[in-house]
Amino acid sequence: MTTANRLNQLKALLEDDPSDSFLLFAVAKEYETLNDLDLSLEYFLKLLDTDPDYVGLYYHLGKLYETLDDESKALKTYNDGINVCKKQSDWHALGELNNAKTNLELNL
Repeated sequence: MTTANRLNQLKALLEDDPSDSFLLFAVAKEYETLNDLDLSLEYFLKLLDTDPDYVGLYYHLGKLYETLDDESKALKTYNDGINVCKKQSDWHALGELNNAKTNLELNL
């Protein structure tokens, strides 16, 4: 199955449930794979609005901001995600976000 076909299927599912966190995340990642970073960002931000506790969002949104050369938004995203991870006691995701944040800070 091609990325475009997967994307069409995901978007069709999303029409039935526009606030489904997994589907919003999956659509954002598919757009990222297609190098349509504006639409990827749009779907990540929709996910942030509808489900700010979706832990997986923060790492990928932060990396997207890095790709877009917006380091300040990347750092804010990592920090916000770190706070969500602490509230949820998600130590694995917390470690990944801390590493991403540290690596970005070292490269600034």
